[in-house]
Amino acid sequence: MARTLVVKATAGSDSPERCAQAFTVAATAAAAGVPVSLWLTGESTWFALPGRAQEFELPHSPPLAELLHVILTTGTVTACTQCAARRDIGAGDVLPGIRIAGAAVFVEETMAEGAQALVY
Repeated sequence: MARTLVVKATAGSDSPERCAQAFTVAATAAAAGVPVSLWLTGESTWFALPGRAQEFELPHSPPLAELLHVILTTGTVTACTQCAARRDIGAGDVLPGIRIAGAAVFVEETMAEGAQALVY
């Protein structure tokens, strides 16, 4: 059975290094063929919106939009239901391929056999 990597990003532009680490680890795993599920929570929820990842800059870090593209192409990306609601983000607002789901789905993914969860 292949292991699945579930990465929860809790930071956005408010903590750029932590944010970039979450996206970099998720994209690197996805590019290596690991099944990846990236969760956007807290301030990282903004990156579910079109154009937001392109605005993010961090010296010596790959462009966030490219990392997000890799993850969307090979894995799943989920925006937290409550986090999205607090920011008035609805299902029709997010990039194609991004879903909005809540804690029950996160718990299901992280408790699945072979799952490894990382929180940034």
